[in-house]
Amino acid sequence: MKEKPRSNLLLFGLFWIQITGISCLQTFDREPVSTEVNPGSDTKLDCKVLNKKGSCSWQKDNKPVGIYFKKYEWVNADETSGDCSLWIRSATLDFDDGEWECQITASDFTTQDALTSRPVRLIVRVEPQAPRIEYKASAVLPGHNVTVKAGEKASVKCVSRYGNPPAKLKWFLGDDEIVAKSNQSNSPEVDNRRTWSAVSIVEIAAEKAMNGRMLRCVALHESYPAKSMGVDVRLDVTYSPEVRLVGTPPNDVEEGRDHVVLKCITDSNPPASVIWRRVGKQEIASLEESLQFRPVFRRDSGTYTCQAQNSIGSSQPISVALDVKYAPDIESIRPDRVTTSQLFHPVTFTCAANGNPAPSYEWIQKIPTSLQGEFIEVIRSSESRLHIANITYEHQGEYFCRATNVINGNEKRKLSDGITLQVVGPPHIIRHVGGREIVVMRGEDALVRLVVCADPRPRNSTWLWGSVQVQPGSGVGKYQADDLNQDRREDCYEARLHISDVDIADSRNYYLSVENDRGYDKYGVHLAVRGSYQEPLAMATLLSIATGCLLVFLLCVLMAVYAIRSERCCFGRKCRGDFRPTDLESEKSDIDSTMGRKTPRIEASMMGNGPITIPGEAMYCSSPARRQHPQHTILAGSSPEAIKVRRAAMVLQAPTMV
Repeated sequence: MKEKPRSNLLLFGLFWIQITGISCLQTFDREPVSTEVNPGSDTKLDCKVLNKKGSCSWQKDNKPVGIYFKKYEWVNADETSGDCSLWIRSATLDFDDGEWECQITASDFTTQDALTSRPVRLIVRVEPQAPRIEYKASAVLPGHNVTVKAGEKASVKCVSRYGNPPAKLKWFLGDDEIVAKSNQSNSPEVDNRRTWSAVSIVEIAAEKAMNGRMLRCVALHESYPAKSMGVDVRLDVTYSPEVRLVGTPPNDVEEGRDHVVLKCITDSNPPASVIWRRVGKQEIASLEESLQFRPVFRRDSGTYTCQAQNSIGSSQPISVALDVKYAPDIESIRPDRVTTSQLFHPVTFTCAANGNPAPSYEWIQKIPTSLQGEFIEVIRSSESRLHIANITYEHQGEYFCRATNVINGNEKRKLSDGITLQVVGPPHIIRHVGGREIVVMRGEDALVRLVVCADPRPRNSTWLWGSVQVQPGSGVGKYQADDLNQDRREDCYEARLHISDVDIADSRNYYLSVENDRGYDKYGVHLAVRGSYQEPLAMATLLSIATGCLLVFLLCVLMAVYAIRSERCCFGRKCRGDFRPTDLESEKSDIDSTMGRKTPRIEASMMGNGPITIPGEAMYCSSPARRQHPQHTILAGSSPEAIKVRRAAMVLQAPTMV
């Protein structure tokens, strides 16, 4: 029983030794791959080994390669690292181009685990020659024709030589790649076996629609600066002439600036002759394929036709219209260069210009500014004719006619010579200068400014207000008038009146009166003086003022009530002190007369101790609902007794006289 576990342990040990022995054999972790490198550049061939025990080495074209400083170097000098990768410095075609293998010797002579990688190609690139096209064993120069009859097949060859690796060739007909109808073969060059010749042949079934299309061969190679290089030839399929027009200007054609080349592209074989004619003229415009205008002029405008002829027939003529645009030219302006007009008289300017497209017109007046040599342009009219019905001094100056058209989105302008307009007449004060009213705060200085125009110059000018007159260059108190100063406009002068420390009393109209040999003008400006404004009151201040006003109002009301009460008391005492019966009788008579009835009089003789007889109508009265009596006003000074008598209807007992 004890021997069985020992045997199992022995078997497990043998199995473990076998497994570990197998796992310790050398194997490739990474094998080299084919690589391309430019001449003079460095490249690396990868080779990594797991469980490396042997020594690394490389072969090129089945021959061992040694390790040389600055030529062939190990990537990792540590032999135990398992990295057998190799640096190839400054690669050249003659020494480095070929098939390379990475080899590792066996761990020992008994394991037989030596390794050899698959051969990989190291390609040292060589730029091939430019591709060329051959047809019928002859080279076709770039852009030249490959002639073939419609319905036939043309075998066209493209050759790219002395490249490493061989160039990849592609065919294009126009912009379309030809894939199925071409093939490529590569072979080493006879005089240099390390370079290659690439040949591709394409079979083209010629059709009429292919005539004139470009057949292009493109060679693809990493050594080309643009990675590719192409060559083009033109397919010339023979058939009766057809023509198409090329070169029609897409935009406006401007005279003296643009060049126009109209091409009549023929679609025919044998080659056709081209005839250009101008519609409406008998002579031939050109016998060339292209009709050129370098540059184009307005006389070249017209309709041109192109027609091709060969031994098979003639094409249908095609036409093109050439419309030459040109900037405006001023043909004439009226009136004369210098024109004099009376003030408030009419004047008319006319302008004629030629251009394509037809120009638009503007009449411009140039007005000088305060800066020397600078002007403001005022457009007086947008037509070829400018009519001013009422000439003023503002119209005096230099006028120009400007003709404008648009060519290709750009404005073309032509300015005529100037026409000088002189205005003569009486003075005229320009109304809109400075405004009709001047507003100044009290205490500030005011300036009243007016501009007057006159030709001849004003001989007299005066500032007027009230009964005051101030001549330019003089003053009165705080009023000072400046001399007339020349304005920026011709024959115009500026008059100024200064008023210092203005007050409310200075609010008035100030007039300027101007006179010359031809007449007189007067115009006034109103000066409005405003008072200074204080800062707005705070809310707390406003509330305090309102509260104070309310208290004062209540106090006044209380005093008024007290005064009324006091007056009544005094009135009662006064009446009781000096009242006389005759006054009572008099007042009662007044009341009775007002009511339209008689009241029994109380005689003075009856004022004894006996009872007083009161009439029945005095003791009883009608109900207010049945009978209404007019209201009566009790005048001031009536006695209380009179009031009692008026109310006697409400007394049930005769008063006792004392």
